[in-house]
Amino acid sequence: MTAGPVTQVVLASASVTRQDLLRRAGVAFVTAPARVDETAIKEAMSADGADAEDCALELARLKAARITPRYPGALVIGADQILDLDGRWFDKPRDLLEARKSLLALCGKTHRLATAACIFRDGAQIWHHLESPELTMRAFTEAFLDHYLAEAGESVLSSVGAYRLEDLGVQLFSRIDGSYFTILGLPLLALLDFLRANAVVTE
Repeated sequence: MTAGPVTQVVLASASVTRQDLLRRAGVAFVTAPARVDETAIKEAMSADGADAEDCALELARLKAARITPRYPGALVIGADQILDLDGRWFDKPRDLLEARKSLLALCGKTHRLATAACIFRDGAQIWHHLESPELTMRAFTEAFLDHYLAEAGESVLSSVGAYRLEDLGVQLFSRIDGSYFTILGLPLLALLDFLRANAVVTE
């Protein structure tokens, strides 16, 4: 439990998907995206031998820690997600050509999404959670891939795996093990448990 009444919930993320997940779950919050050099942190942690889960959690912590001084007494949520395919970490594609290359690399294989969330209050971390859903892409044809990218367009650039599971992207997969919400970028069920325990949402 946190000390004293919670006056505000802050999401330290610019992700429209994470914002939508919280909003649809009935959580009142404000958004304050944190500026973190994710590329440099990923490169350094990868060079040090860190796994995807450790890196995702560190990025989530840094985001929340960056924002917490601006919101005294608030619960500041940081979150991050890293796609790991046999030790290779994927970033969000910069264009549709990169998206196509990423999807071809993932085709017919199983990857995991290291997904982390943490909460800071008044400069201290008070909660964190990690989940790593596993997703298996079917061996789709390049014709289907071209159709998918033409239909989905640049919306896929907001996804680290260049897929949008909530839309046509579900057709890319043959098996999914893990929470739907976590795959979208936020371990929502665990987060809601914490918020209920702290009377932020109705128990």
